[in-house]
Amino acid sequence: MLLSLKIENFALIDRLELELYAGLNILTGETGAGKSIVLDALDAALGGKVSARMLRTGSDRANIEATFSTNQAIAQWLETQEIDAIDAETLICSREITARSNRTRINGIVVNKQQIQELRDRLVEITAQGQTILLSQAAQQREWLDNFGDQALNQTLSLQRIKVAKLFEAKERSRKALGERQQNERNRLQHLDMLRYQLKELEAANLDDPDELENLEGDRNRLAHSVELQKQGYAVYEALYQNDGGNACADLLGQAETILTDMVSLDREAEGILELVSSALAQVEEAGRQVNNYVNRLDSDPEQLEVIEQRINQIKQICRKYGTLPEAIAYREKLQNELAELTDHSISIEELERKAESDLQALLKACKKLTELRRQSALALEQAQIEFLKMLAMEKVRFQVGIYPVEPTALGGDRIVFEFSPNLGEPLQPLAETASGGEMSRFLLALKTCFVKQKIEPSHPPAGKVENDFIHANVGTMVFDEIDAGVSGRVAQAIATQLWQLSRSSQVLCVTHQPLIAAIADRHFHVNKEVVGDRTQVQIRLLELEERKQELAQIASGKSVEKSQGKVKKEKGKNVAANGNDSSVIQAIAFAESLLEQAAAIKAS
Repeated sequence: MLLSLKIENFALIDRLELELYAGLNILTGETGAGKSIVLDALDAALGGKVSARMLRTGSDRANIEATFSTNQAIAQWLETQEIDAIDAETLICSREITARSNRTRINGIVVNKQQIQELRDRLVEITAQGQTILLSQAAQQREWLDNFGDQALNQTLSLQRIKVAKLFEAKERSRKALGERQQNERNRLQHLDMLRYQLKELEAANLDDPDELENLEGDRNRLAHSVELQKQGYAVYEALYQNDGGNACADLLGQAETILTDMVSLDREAEGILELVSSALAQVEEAGRQVNNYVNRLDSDPEQLEVIEQRINQIKQICRKYGTLPEAIAYREKLQNELAELTDHSISIEELERKAESDLQALLKACKKLTELRRQSALALEQAQIEFLKMLAMEKVRFQVGIYPVEPTALGGDRIVFEFSPNLGEPLQPLAETASGGEMSRFLLALKTCFVKQKIEPSHPPAGKVENDFIHANVGTMVFDEIDAGVSGRVAQAIATQLWQLSRSSQVLCVTHQPLIAAIADRHFHVNKEVVGDRTQVQIRLLELEERKQELAQIASGKSVEKSQGKVKKEKGKNVAANGNDSSVIQAIAFAESLLEQAAAIKAS
């Protein structure tokens, strides 16, 4: 529970230390006195939203420190987060706020938003003004329903929700795969036609040799110039080997060889020259023979030339569409692979349809199970809620959790509607459409009470299951900011009784303007604004018995009785005016005393 709250330079608070107690702690004060500022500070210490505007004017830093009593579950959580405990009994949450930044600490260790939120859920539950709006939100109603019930049901329902979420993801994946396949089927068929046409064209070209075009162009040039090549070949042959004029290269080299032979017989120094000439003569003769053979092989076959021209044109046409000849050959292989993939019937549309249908049926089956569990939870919630609403002066109330089928989502196939009828003979209608502001406040209080009772009276866990430490832990602190808005009289009394009963199992901190509720408090605090020097400050003090009477009288009558204290005295157990003139003060004080007596009687009963 919350033991103390220290606030410094926050909004209108200069410096304030508030010590809290077990049971029902009530805060009262004039509208605008700063009651909600205190709750805002507590919210900030536990990771709530803050801004530089919350700094007290003239201050550059605000500090808030909330000290809580701890328990085994909190100690285990601190251990998992590697945060050292201050001692075995207390836990400190603090917040430092500046114009540029703010830091949240647990036991002096800076923590992130997720960590403080996890701890906050274990320490307090704050019901602020306007939270009744949540009652009309379908998503919130579903969350309340899914989190109600004994531990066994709650755990089973939670696991079923996880299962439904996973099956929904699987269903969405298979549905998407089928949809994409169906959507792209026409494009796929068109693409297949194009691939088949291109592949047919490339295969018909019989492309195997990347150098084929270069070789064909060489053959074409030779055939196209065969006559010219023959003439030139004969000319080379005559120049090298055989010339009617006797001037062939071979003839001249032969003459030179004969002369050099004679010279060697006279001077062996000429042998090297003879060898060179003899070698040259042999090479020229071989060249002559080869050129003669070449010329004889030349053929001016026009049909072969036409075949080569056609093949060259075919390859060039392919290359204009698919790149160079090596690129065209590589593209043909790519088309073969892609075509094989697109015509692979290992996963057909029919199989995808069967998979999508199977996943849908699995989801529907899981959703049906989740609906059954929700109906069990709904029955328990209806019974508990009606019980507590009747305690809040709604004897004829009817409440039902409507569960209606909708298209399955990750959260199941149910639409949850809290249906409510506060008056006998009136039909059940959605809560948001039929409940007044006061009825909404009572409904929310009853709902909170249902959950607190569920947490402090858990069922025995099923065999083999691990108990949820949070459910079995002390509920901690519940904060209500004007939960009594819009009610008065008998209803206010019923709310007071319910708050006090709630505070027997959980510390309750409540801001109220109702004297009936303030009277039943275990501790009553007064919040007011005072001008100190030239600045306004928020102050809080714990009221003693006589001060409580004055505060209750002031709340009930709307008049200040503090200035009239000296005018009231006791005579034979009755209040009378000292001067006999201020009867309204006497009546207010008497009413306050009666409220305290009535509260004491309620507690005793």
